[in-house]
Amino acid sequence: MSTLTIASDPQDAAAAEAVEAHHTQLAGELAGRVAMLIAAAERDPAAADAVRAGLVDFCEQDLLPHAAAEEETLYPVAHDLPAARLLIDGMLAEHRRLAALVEALRTAGSAVRAAAEGRALQVLFVEHLEKENALILPLLAGSPEISLAGLLSGMLDILGHGHEGEAAESGGGCGGTCGCGGSDGTDVPELDVRTVPHSIRHATVFGAIAAVPSGRAMVLVAPHDPLPLLGQIEDRHPGAFAVDYLERGPEAWRLLLTHR
Repeated sequence: MSTLTIASDPQDAAAAEAVEAHHTQLAGELAGRVAMLIAAAERDPAAADAVRAGLVDFCEQDLLPHAAAEEETLYPVAHDLPAARLLIDGMLAEHRRLAALVEALRTAGSAVRAAAEGRALQVLFVEHLEKENALILPLLAGSPEISLAGLLSGMLDILGHGHEGEAAESGGGCGGTCGCGGSDGTDVPELDVRTVPHSIRHATVFGAIAAVPSGRAMVLVAPHDPLPLLGQIEDRHPGAFAVDYLERGPEAWRLLLTHR
């Protein structure tokens, strides 16, 4: 999801990077929560309602406010540029579809239907963010008549509610140094991050563990020992998760994370 943005001003370049970092955080957490919903629908439909409710809350508190803030700040300015007018019209239509998918997720009549709506939401949201990163942000940041940094000043719903430091600390991934990537783990959902894009691995895990209720567990499958990631989980949820190693390489590390 990372793009190279050519900006007319260093502050605008930094602002574009901050938005992209928050996009990475949102996409990763959404991916983790959707993965847990799909796993619950397959393994334990009775537990899926709580996972679904957490996903809906995340959408209403983070995803949709982010979209609304863009409509108030970035989109009107971009719409005034002839080169972006039709693109912005399409992006606004996608915002309406995202909101409709959140409502469909909320009202789905079964765990399987909820999982399907959640996955559709994830696919559309990722495609939407890719267009924002690759098309809208470079256009705004590269225009000498527009101050992207000024537009975004104080806009926490776009920049991430003060979590930019967390995103920077983890880099979305780990710089290649971590393994983001009372049961034996056979009866709990499994999240295999070995195939998750590196830029969103940590955020995906954070989203997944946020969907694990107290007394439940998940299995994390990583490409190597995820010690830095475990440290970040402990920082976010002090004492909340017990960690048991089920497998220690060489092809995969499998860890049981139990929410106390």
